[in-house]
Amino acid sequence: MANNNTSRQTTPRSRRKRSQPAVYNYNGVHNSYEDKDNDFVCPICFDIIDEAHMTKCGHSFCYRCISRSLEESNRCPKCNFLIEKNDQIFPNFALNELILKHRQKCDEKRPKLGPPQNNHLGELQDLLTGHERWDLGEVNIMLEVLVSKKRQLEMDSHFALNQILSEFLEQAKRKKQEQMDELMKQIKVLEEDTKKIEDNLSKQKLAYANMIPSYSVPVNSTDILLPSTSSEQSSKVDSIKSDGPQEGFNGSKNGGRQQWLDSTLASRRKRLHNHYEDLESCYFSIRQCELAPGEARAKEQLEQFTDSLSKFTKFSSMRPLATLSYADVYNGSSIVSSIEFDKDNDFFAIAGVTKKIKVFEYDTVIMDAVDIHYPAHEMVCHSKISSVCWSAYHKGMLASSDYEGTVTLWDAFSATKTRLFQEHEKRCWSVDFNRVDPKLLASGSDDAKVKLWATNQEHSVTCLEAKANVCCVKFNPSKMYSLAFGSADHCVHYYDLRYPKQPLNVFKGHRKAVSYTRFVNSEEIVSASTDSQLKLWNVEKPHCLRTFRGHVNEKNFVGLAGNDDYIACGSENNSLYVYYKGLSKQLLTFKFDTVRSVLDKDKKEEDGNEFVSAVSWRTGSNVVVAANSQGTIKVLELV
Repeated sequence: MANNNTSRQTTPRSRRKRSQPAVYNYNGVHNSYEDKDNDFVCPICFDIIDEAHMTKCGHSFCYRCISRSLEESNRCPKCNFLIEKNDQIFPNFALNELILKHRQKCDEKRPKLGPPQNNHLGELQDLLTGHERWDLGEVNIMLEVLVSKKRQLEMDSHFALNQILSEFLEQAKRKKQEQMDELMKQIKVLEEDTKKIEDNLSKQKLAYANMIPSYSVPVNSTDILLPSTSSEQSSKVDSIKSDGPQEGFNGSKNGGRQQWLDSTLASRRKRLHNHYEDLESCYFSIRQCELAPGEARAKEQLEQFTDSLSKFTKFSSMRPLATLSYADVYNGSSIVSSIEFDKDNDFFAIAGVTKKIKVFEYDTVIMDAVDIHYPAHEMVCHSKISSVCWSAYHKGMLASSDYEGTVTLWDAFSATKTRLFQEHEKRCWSVDFNRVDPKLLASGSDDAKVKLWATNQEHSVTCLEAKANVCCVKFNPSKMYSLAFGSADHCVHYYDLRYPKQPLNVFKGHRKAVSYTRFVNSEEIVSASTDSQLKLWNVEKPHCLRTFRGHVNEKNFVGLAGNDDYIACGSENNSLYVYYKGLSKQLLTFKFDTVRSVLDKDKKEEDGNEFVSAVSWRTGSNVVVAANSQGTIKVLELV
């Protein structure tokens, strides 16, 4: 600090100029955090001043630099002050002393700026170079000490390396042992279950053998499915084989039954092979949910997986039963937004952007072998329709929501409006009837509100405030006060309507807006999102039970429906996907035919924008109705 103060006294103009924030240097690098050399730099050569001389105006330079400068010009290089004679510059003794001290300090610090040195090594070098008169014995002793020290260091290094290697091997062994223990546990479970199944097969084989006189048995299949357990049983089977084919109860030969059995086994084996990893994960998640389950619990777990395996391998394809059209010759777009069956599954309603609700009678559609099916009833709205829903109690009562935010009640069989609800401020995406209270229905809208309506009142009875657009709303099928809705905030919100200010649960996991929520049963909800995922939730648990992937859904509403154990959803590759709720991969897919106009007939199929836009299960059956964005409706049966 004293050096800097002296410099400011000797150079007042430079003091005013350096009143700005200083540039510091803590590591000797020029122009870094603090540069203390600035006080000693010559403004002409930009180096440390050598033989400092000061002009009349108070600036200091190297004597050689200022002399040359005044030979060319009679003005100060720093401030342009007029200097008439060369004898108007004077030695700056104080600055010269400061520069000398500064250079000495720099010389002392210079070794520290280089690479760090080992002090012990320096002392050893001093020791060796300082004893020039050592004799041979002393040198040998020193060599022995050095060799011993070298060996010790090498041993220490090898010991440290082996210690680390030992710890690595122990850790790897421990992990592999844990994996082996887990595998042994799984093998034990598999062996126990295999023994149980073999016992069941043996009992079934004996039962088949005892039923031979009155019922046809697939004799050849016993070699494949039923291992022999007794000589008596084997003799019965051998006698049957020697007698040749037997007639069944319907007069057919056993060959036909054997062919059916082989075909069924082949198709199920194929599905098992294609989804083996998923099934294996499902099996162990069920069978090892407890560390030491009792006999009854183990049997229950095996039956649970057997049920899952049966349901997963039960169906192999989807068979079209009928094809309908929602297309309107006066409307360019024919996207179907919603399909719903009535309470008795006698009728199903189809609605969409043509502003029409078409009601078809299911039996008529299935029985009539015609190319064009006409609706039994038709209703026209003032706006595009986003959703329809049938009352669970009143035959023919239908509710619809539209793009203007209106909720409409219809008498579907007379095609007349019975009531209008117009409190939503924006597009209303979804409407649903309560399955327990026949008078109650709910709607969700882009105005971030879920409104509850009574069929006998003009205005809403309750309003749930959401933080983002509400895309779907659904009542619990068996609980009067339970309601779930999906929102653009990527979440599913589950409410008890008796406490509307706070949700019972908020299910988080989707990465984009939740477009659909459906109850698979009273305890489980499946949700769809534009992140191309379906997620299964339990209403009592905050975490996701299972995620379903396979379909494509990034920007459109593609439809979602649940039917106890199976889930159907649309996809933006113009296909319908069916999932079994116990496994994450799709069970079946059905590809819609791409509709092309004459002008687009040469266009590649991949270039189309068709997508499956609406799906509905026929309750209690394996029939699903799906429609795509071209207005084509397919009635499909899982077979």
